[in-house]
Amino acid sequence: MFLWAGSKGAQGSGSERRTIYQKIRGYDVLEKRRTVTALKAGEDRAILLGLSMILCSAMMYFVLGITMVRSYSDSIWTEESNCTVLNSGIVAEINCSYNCGSECRKSSRYPCLQVYVSLNSTGKVLRLSYNEEANEANPECFYIPKCRKDHTLMHTIVMNISERLKTHTQVLCYYDPSEQQDSVLLTRLYGRGAIISSLLWPTCTLVGGTLIIGMVKLTQYLSFLCEQIGRIKRMGLYPLTRASHNKVCTRKFNGGIQDGV
Repeated sequence: MFLWAGSKGAQGSGSERRTIYQKIRGYDVLEKRRTVTALKAGEDRAILLGLSMILCSAMMYFVLGITMVRSYSDSIWTEESNCTVLNSGIVAEINCSYNCGSECRKSSRYPCLQVYVSLNSTGKVLRLSYNEEANEANPECFYIPKCRKDHTLMHTIVMNISERLKTHTQVLCYYDPSEQQDSVLLTRLYGRGAIISSLLWPTCTLVGGTLIIGMVKLTQYLSFLCEQIGRIKRMGLYPLTRASHNKVCTRKFNGGIQDGV
């Protein structure tokens, strides 16, 4: 009878322990699921951010490619040289039009400043233009100011440029190496430095998005490896732990029987 009571009490305490263990195990599993869900959501957001950055950089590359890079590659004034300013002066008044409101345009005039330079590398005398836009609009004029109502203001701007060219007789210019053009440029609209600086930001965005996706994938891979290693360790230690537990329980049960006898 003592043995039966002891056995019943042991079974009751064991069931209570199993119940407590199951509750704790259930809480651990629930907390683990919540953690995994939160990590999964964070990883999805990080991957979405990386893909958005890559897409944005691709769009920026496309826009820069059809604007700045195309203008840079199509330009024929590719070689640099020093030019000596020979003479500069206003030769004519050019008509222009400006906006005075919605569906309203009025006419004005700006002075045409003509500048001749001598290309030091070849010795040829050529006209000097400010950039590609000025050469396309009117190759006879060095600089084309924005058309305004105030004619005096535009005249003052052009005269200031003429005075600066007279004081700086040696300037850096860009010319056509094939010598098919009779003009040279003072500045390029999109030079090499402007192209490099404009491509820097989309490149940084592309690299950043790629790094974010790579780090998320690396984290997922390391987490998978850790889970596999932990599973292998649990499978290897579980039989040994269970056998040790059975030996301890057998010793206690045999000791209780001997004490009762």
